[in-house]
Amino acid sequence: MNRAFPAFVLIAGAVVLGAALLSQHWGGLAPCELCLYERWPWDAAVVIALLALVVGSEAGLPWVALALSLVFVLGTGVAFYHVGVEQHWFAGPTACTAPAKAAQTLDELRAQLMHAQPVRCDEPAWTLWGVSLAGWNFLASFSMAMISFAAAYLARGRRRREA
Repeated sequence: MNRAFPAFVLIAGAVVLGAALLSQHWGGLAPCELCLYERWPWDAAVVIALLALVVGSEAGLPWVALALSLVFVLGTGVAFYHVGVEQHWFAGPTACTAPAKAAQTLDELRAQLMHAQPVRCDEPAWTLWGVSLAGWNFLASFSMAMISFAAAYLARGRRRREA
């Protein structure tokens, strides 16, 4: 099996997930609920790529690439939804976008102070050139989906020529 493509996906996934964990643990950027959801497709891609490297065959490469393209399309959708929540195009999950309810009693105020507020999904915690982390994830996921579709197409064409 041509191991270059699964190896590329494994490295890309490790870089993206590593950057997310570094920004969380050393950069102090706590992830919101949607940020955590955006990591799942990358987790799945790393597992698929690792399995393809360990037990894959040349005949299975088009299917691996197709599976990865679908995973990255899903990741692109989640990232687009998160960007839309940040831009207020869509309503986000109420757990991380609803404004804090004003306390009416002393007991309600005490309860609010005792519970940590969730990280908001509709306010970007960090941007680079005006693009939030969700936006960068959208670009990365979309790029990986296109690369995976191209790999599936090329691997399928190569198998047809060899047959």
